[in-house]
Amino acid sequence: MSPTPPATHGPGLEADPHPAYRWLREHSPVHRVDLPGGARAWLVTRYGDARDVLADPNMLKDPARADPVWYRAGLGLPFDHRPSLVRSMVNADGPDHARLRGVTAGAFTPRRVRELQEGAERITGELLDAVEKEPAPDLVRDLAYPLPIAIICDILGVPRADRPEFHRQAAVIDSSSPDELDAIGAATDWFDAYLGELVDARLRSPSDDLLGDLVEAHRSGGLTRDEVTSTAFLLLVAGHETTVALIGTMFLLLLRHPEEMARLREDPELVGPAIEESLRLESPLQNATWRFPAVPTTVGGVRLEAGEPVLVSLLSAGRDPERYEDPDSFDPGRGASHLSFGHGAHFCLGARLARVQARVAVTAVLRRFPGLRLAVREDELRWWPSMIMHGLFALPVAFDRTAA
Repeated sequence: MSPTPPATHGPGLEADPHPAYRWLREHSPVHRVDLPGGARAWLVTRYGDARDVLADPNMLKDPARADPVWYRAGLGLPFDHRPSLVRSMVNADGPDHARLRGVTAGAFTPRRVRELQEGAERITGELLDAVEKEPAPDLVRDLAYPLPIAIICDILGVPRADRPEFHRQAAVIDSSSPDELDAIGAATDWFDAYLGELVDARLRSPSDDLLGDLVEAHRSGGLTRDEVTSTAFLLLVAGHETTVALIGTMFLLLLRHPEEMARLREDPELVGPAIEESLRLESPLQNATWRFPAVPTTVGGVRLEAGEPVLVSLLSAGRDPERYEDPDSFDPGRGASHLSFGHGAHFCLGARLARVQARVAVTAVLRRFPGLRLAVREDELRWWPSMIMHGLFALPVAFDRTAA
């Protein structure tokens, strides 16, 4: 008989989820999870099963296809059940998904990503100028958070005067716990209203940015208005939170492994492979967003009924010993692929941009700040309380100021 299964959510899992996922991979790789409101879900933890589920066209993303108990439980955040913010490609299937993805893909062409990289390099330089003068620098607060939100504002064409409030409201959604639903709900209300106003402005005056492209698609009948605002909101949540988490955990891994930090400092070409290893080892997405079988499906020998909610643990899949040798070690030279940006039709459209921002941030910090080290004990660091995201609230650091 197997030992008692570990908790699959809560403070213990947030602080160190890897022992729980190790147990699940060994004893219950497709595991039934009890959720608030009487709902239940399946948690998939092995790499092979995870890859199969992510690629399966019968695993639907539309919440309307969910088990009624899950839907009535109102799981997720307030915006998960709001038409003006939830009608994006991440919740669409088949032709609707292809249509929404096709319109949004224009923001991530190689040309536009090159332009955004130039912006990322400029913004990073400005942020690190401030870090040099900061008496208590924090690489999440001072770099990992403001860099991607500035890039998202550029992509959407958010006016400069509106960006401070845009940043403030995004911080509420990023950093609030599930117990703070009132605060998250208020921030969601703000974004719902603000994005509506931004769309109205584009309808009056077209613009050369992604929101302008989305509004033009709406004019021609290619997108509904809810799809326009939902896609803009998706870029904020998916494009910002994941990059914050990636940059923060990448720096934490380098601080844990100073010998690797020294190698990257000497040879910046190694930063790219190190980012891929960070994505495998500490995926910014703990679990991929909800999926619902269209028909009864067998995963890992377990029968799942139509509509039963499924979570795929990308964090667990990245450490599956059946896929990776010595999976818990940080080895940038291993060159292994991973699932942290998804797989199949829903592979992350912004993966290239996230990689670019992480590479710019890591390269610039290592070049400018010798002697980089944690300014607190690692057990004092706090991780986001989320079933979906996996990132740090803060990363206080110190460095050799005279050398910098």
